[in-house]
Amino acid sequence: MKTIYVCVGSACHLKGSYNIIDGLQKLINDNRLTDRVLIKAAFCLGECTKGVCVRIDDGPVLSVNQENLTEFFNEHVIGK
Repeated sequence: MKTIYVCVGSACHLKGSYNIIDGLQKLINDNRLTDRVLIKAAFCLGECTKGVCVRIDDGPVLSVNQENLTEFFNEHVIGK
């Protein structure tokens, strides 16, 4: 099971972390991955200037926003 950690700390919250969580949940449901992908909230992933910080398992911290959400999901969740 993959775990996607989405920062909900102050900086990421202001940049739309809850919208990213909602979008990820929709993509997970649409792709029928609810039994293989889990979303968890995290506090500060250490890259506050990058935007909404997201990490998959123990991977690197990536910046995700509404514009690149689907691309991120396709590349890092479905593609792996």
